[in-house]
This record gives sequence, C-alpha cells and structure tokens, in this order.
Amino acid sequence: MAVMRNWGRRGLGLAAAGLVAAPRVGMAQGTTQGREGRITVASKIDTEGALLGNLIVQALRRAGLTVEPRLSLGPTRIVRGALLAGEIDLYPEYTGNGAYFFERLEDPAWRDGDQGAALVARLDLEANRLVWLDRARANNTWAIAVRRDVAQREGLTTLEQFFAKAGQLRLAASAEFVESPVALPAFERAYGATFPRDRITILPGGDTAVTMRAAAQGLSGVNAAMVYGTDGAIQPLNLVVMQDNKQAQIVYEPAPVVRQAVLERFPQIRTALAPVFAGLTQEVLQRLNGQVAVEGRTPEAVARAHLGT
Repeated sequence: MAVMRNWGRRGLGLAAAGLVAAPRVGMAQGTTQGREGRITVASKIDTEGALLGNLIVQALRRAGLTVEPRLSLGPTRIVRGALLAGEIDLYPEYTGNGAYFFERLEDPAWRDGDQGAALVARLDLEANRLVWLDRARANNTWAIAVRRDVAQREGLTTLEQFFAKAGQLRLAASAEFVESPVALPAFERAYGATFPRDRITILPGGDTAVTMRAAAQGLSGVNAAMVYGTDGAIQPLNLVVMQDNKQAQIVYEPAPVVRQAVLERFPQIRTALAPVFAGLTQEVLQRLNGQVAVEGRTPEAVARAHLGT
C-alpha cells in the first residue's frame, strides 16, 4: 500500500493492523511506567525515527527525567499499537498519519501543516487520551528534487516550473511513485500537467537513495528524482526540492505523542521537548539525517552533538 507515510516506510493498512482509533477502554491505564517514575520512549525502525527518538531520550534526560529507551522498536503499526496498549509512553509520529489512523483521507486539513496538526491532536486526545506535543516544521512527504546546477540554470524552484520544463528533465522514480494515485498522479492533478512517461526512468524498489544518486550522477540522463522531504542525502548530493505550492501532498511533520496520564505526571516533558522540535527545520532535519545516512554516524551520536550533550 503506497499511502502511509513512515508506516515502516510504506506498508500495512490501518484496518488490517487494528489501529483505527481505539476506544478509551482499550487503553492500559494500569501500566507501571508513570508509577515507577520512568518514561518509556520508543521510535520507529527507520533512520529518521531513530534520530528523533534519540533526540527525545537525551532531551528528557537533560531535564532530569528517568527514561527507558525502546528505540527502533518497529514499523508504525508496532509502535502505535504499543502506545495505544500503554506498553510505551511516548514516541515521535507524523501528523499526516492521522489521515489513516482515523480514516479521514479526504479531509483537506491534512494538506495544511497547522490544520492537520490541530486535527490529529484533537482526534487522538478524544479517542485515545494521547497528546500531540509541539511539532517540527519539517515535512517528510513525497517530493521531487532536481540537481542543483539544472535547477539554477532553468530557474526551477517550484513544481509549476518543474512541470513547465518537463521536456528538459528526466525523472528517476519507483513504479509505485509513478502509479500510486497519492504520488506523482497527485502532483499532476494539482498542477494540471502530466510528466511524460517516456522521460521517467523506473528504478526497482522504493529506495530514494537510489533515485537521488541517479539524479546526482546523471545516470541515463536523469537530473530529477523522487524523494522524501527530509531525506538525508538531499543536501550532500546537491539536489533542490521543488516547492509544492498547491499542497498536492499530505503534510507529514514529526511530533512527540505522549499518553495523557504520563504527561500529567511529568509536565516537564512538554517544556523539555518544545525547543528541540522547534529547532528541527526542513534543512536541519535533512542535515542531521545526512549525518546518519551518508556519513555513517550513529543516531545517538548525531543527537548528542546536535543538543550539545
């Protein structure tokens, strides 16, 4: 299924995973985390999940809280399920995934950062007693990037300009990106244009590292690539993400999600994490991801250096 942002980097549907908004009675209110004075922090299994999880763990420890890390716990269905069951207390999630958690895919709020964040916060609090804390303004969604020298030469900064110059571009993408109605076709509907299929090089799998490398190296004439907005190789490979001014894509901004009972016991969680996520702009998160994915540093080391701990 090609629609779930960071559902283990695309994956199982919500109904099959049993994660459509759980009723309150499903919450394990008798768990021991809060009573024992520790906060169990988890994260997803991908690179950015591990980085965000380490940032949360270190920020909470710096605030004097006792933390039990369970980082890189699994894909979204596993981590979200653990939070709903009360087996963990907090993990970083993406605002746009609320569209799938609550089966409201057609709601236009998800394509606006502020509206989507407010909507998922309200729905999750009402249904599950989960609190969404302040988010990072870094959108990790489907995007298209162009090699910097080409973008500068052709004056490309937006997707309108990208489609207008389609005859001079060659795009590297997965079959999923080209075929899924939420990926390239969504861009084409929003911008009223079609990217010529004979100018797309289909690469196997959905690995943006491969598509970005093809664009950076000009393999088979490729000079543009499907990417995710906060991919770590965007900056090192000298690519430029085209601005989605018409909001073709759901906005996926990361934010800590915490059980309400735990936040009430440890209100300093909010103040400890707010400045951390406020500082994670698109460029900053790309750079930090790059230190892990490209430079080979551990997420823990990158987080520690970023926080100065």
